[in-house]
Amino acid sequence: MLNISQNIEVGSKIDKSKLKSFSLVRNYVAGKLFTRLLYLSFFALVASMFLPWTQNIRSTGYVTALKPNQRPQTIHSVIGGRIENWFIQEGDFVKKGDTILFLSETKAEYMDPKLLQRTQQQIEAKELAVHSYMEKIKALDEQIRALSQTQSLKMEQTQNYVKQAMLKIQSDSIEYEASKTNYEIAKRQHERTQKLYSDGLNSLTELESRKLKMQETQAKMVSAENKLLTSRNNLINYKVELSSIRNQYREKLSKSESDKYSAMSALYDAEATLSKMQNQYMNYSVRTGMYYVTAPQDGYITKTIRTGIGETVKEGDPLVSIMPADFELAVEMYVDPIDLPLLHVGDKVRFMFDGWPSIVFSGWPNVSFGTFGGRVFAIDNFISENGQYRILVEQDKEEQAWPEQLRIGAGADGIALLNDVPVWYEIWRQMNGFPPDYYKGEKVNESTNKKK
Repeated sequence: MLNISQNIEVGSKIDKSKLKSFSLVRNYVAGKLFTRLLYLSFFALVASMFLPWTQNIRSTGYVTALKPNQRPQTIHSVIGGRIENWFIQEGDFVKKGDTILFLSETKAEYMDPKLLQRTQQQIEAKELAVHSYMEKIKALDEQIRALSQTQSLKMEQTQNYVKQAMLKIQSDSIEYEASKTNYEIAKRQHERTQKLYSDGLNSLTELESRKLKMQETQAKMVSAENKLLTSRNNLINYKVELSSIRNQYREKLSKSESDKYSAMSALYDAEATLSKMQNQYMNYSVRTGMYYVTAPQDGYITKTIRTGIGETVKEGDPLVSIMPADFELAVEMYVDPIDLPLLHVGDKVRFMFDGWPSIVFSGWPNVSFGTFGGRVFAIDNFISENGQYRILVEQDKEEQAWPEQLRIGAGADGIALLNDVPVWYEIWRQMNGFPPDYYKGEKVNESTNKKK
C-alpha cells in the first residue's frame, strides 16, 4: 500500500491533461452555471408573484336563446282528434302559418258535417223570436199608451159630468128655494083670504082662487124638490162612474203591463239563449280551424313526437318540436351561492364552446386564444333545483362575434372575470379558501371628502 508521499509523487508524474475524467473533476464552470440558473429562477419566481392576475369564477353551461320566444318549443294539440295526414318531415323549414298536420274529429257532438250550418239556422230562428218579442213589447207599449189616453179622456169627460151635476144641483137648489118662498107666500095669502072670507069681506070665489094658487105653488115646490134630488142622485152616479172608470182602466193597464213584462222576460231569455248560441257557433268555428295544426313562427321541424296515421291524440298532447329560425344566442350557466354577490349585470364573461379549440390562461384572459366574450344579461333571484343560481349571458357586441355554426344546446365553459390582483394574493387566497374580492374601490374627489 502506498503512503501519502508516494501518492503525491505519483500525481505529479501523471499528465492529467490527457485524462478526460481528471479534467471534468477539476472544471467548476457547470456548477457555477447551475447556481446562476437557480438564482435567476428564484428572482423570476419572486417577480412573477407581483404580476397582475384576473380573479374569475368558472362554471359550465349550455347555449340557449336570449329571448323566450326564440327558444325551441313543442307544438301541442289544442283539441283531441285523430291524425289523418302529415304535411312535413323532420328537418323541414316551415313558415308561420304553414300546415303541419291535419286532425279529424273524435267526439260525437262535433261529428256533424253541417254542424256550423245547423247552428247558424238555430241562431237565425232565435233572432226571429227575439224580434217577435220586441214587436210584442212595442205593441203592448202602444196599447198601454192608448189605454192611458182613453182613461184620461174618460176621466175628464166624467169629471165634466160631475161639474155639470154640481151646477145642476146648485140651479135646482135655487129653484127649490124659490118655489118654497112662493109656496109660503101663497099659503099666507090663502090664510088671509080665508080670514077675510070668514069675516065676510071676500067672496068664496076669491078664497077658492087663493087656494088654487097655493096648491099650484106647492106642486111647483114638490117638483123643484124632486128635481133637486134627481140632480143630487145624478152627481152620485157620476162619481160612481168616475171611480168605476178609474178601476176599470187600472185593471186593463195592469194586465197590459203584466203582459209587457212577461214579454220582456221572454225577450231577455231569448237574448241570453241567442248569445249562448252565438258563442257556441264561434267555438265550433274556432274548433273547425284547429283541425289543421299550423306553425306558430318560422323555424325548423326538429322532431315529430307523434307519428303515423290514425293515432289518436288528446288535448294538450305534444305533436312536434320546432326550432325558431331567427334567434339571438346566449349562454345559461350556474354559479354557487357564495359567488353570486360577485356577479352583476353587465360583467364580462369568457367562453370556450364545444368544438372550438382554445388555449386558456384563466388569470390572463388577454393572452388566451379561442375564447369568446359575453356580458351578464340577467341573474335569477331564486335558487334553482340544483342548489345554484342561474346566470344568462349574452354576446358582447364590442368583441368578436360568436361562431355562426354554434347551435342551441352546445356546451360552454364560462369564465366570469372579476378584479385584477397580484399573483401572490391569489395564491394566498386559494390556499386559505377565501372567496374573491367582494367590493370594488370607488374614487372620491377631495371636494366630496371636505364636504363630508
